[in-house]
Amino acid sequence: MSGFRSVVIESPCKLSYKGGYMVVRKEDDTAKVHLSEFHTLVLHTNQAYISAYLMSELAKSKISLVVSDERHDPVGQYLPLYGAHNTSGRIDEQLEWGPVAKKQVWQRIVRDKILHQSRVLGVRAREEDAVLLEKVAAEVRSGDSTHREAHAAHVYFRSLFGPDFSRDDDGPINAALNYGYALLLSSVNREIVSRGYLTQEGICHHNDFNQFNLSCDFMEPFRPIVDRIVFDNIEGEFTKDDKLLLVDMLNQAIPYRGGSYRVASVISLYVKDCLDALSKRLSVDAIEPFDVV
Repeated sequence: MSGFRSVVIESPCKLSYKGGYMVVRKEDDTAKVHLSEFHTLVLHTNQAYISAYLMSELAKSKISLVVSDERHDPVGQYLPLYGAHNTSGRIDEQLEWGPVAKKQVWQRIVRDKILHQSRVLGVRAREEDAVLLEKVAAEVRSGDSTHREAHAAHVYFRSLFGPDFSRDDDGPINAALNYGYALLLSSVNREIVSRGYLTQEGICHHNDFNQFNLSCDFMEPFRPIVDRIVFDNIEGEFTKDDKLLLVDMLNQAIPYRGGSYRVASVISLYVKDCLDALSKRLSVDAIEPFDVV
């Protein structure tokens, strides 16, 4: 996996490539960042001009380029066409994933997500609901046939953000959540494409108008990381500083494999485990768990 951090461009500049480096030229300053040092480039300004040469090298290095609109919200992503040398073989493999494997991996994903929601509630003084979600996680069946994910979400969001909270509301909390989820999605997209698979072909999500069905599947256990950051930091308006805090989420460390790993690294390894389980190179039980707090 290339890189270990996200680079954010906030002010007007010109971006070019030279000798393995991204060159950032401003009116009064020039900086260089080697492509091996980052995995995601986020443009937080509409006044950044990027060379085709740099875009080509970003694709070769499997670096995700996320473009924001005038409100600094992510609206697009540039990914390489050929993420792996054996892309055709990976796609053939993906199209042959069986229904049993899909249901078992989805069961594991949903269980992990609900346990992570429980952890967030537990460390934010919502102990009773945290215990309830632990029980709900244990009830998840193959393919989540009893819809435990939806039940957990109903309990979770009202416990965390208040009994009147709805994900359909317009307001700073939902704006922040959506922003963080978009960044998570872009990171998961990168990992799927870099391993040669299609983001469109999901295991649970099957929306004809969604280009990222598989990414939406795999990102689910990571959503509580965004929820925790939003709960701890968003008060009143959703500000530019709040957005930068969420961008930095991928650089934060969380417990994983007996140590401490950056969120971006955990996403990469968790996605790989899920893909290997779907292709029967790994048992579902061997997918490595992680923590979100």
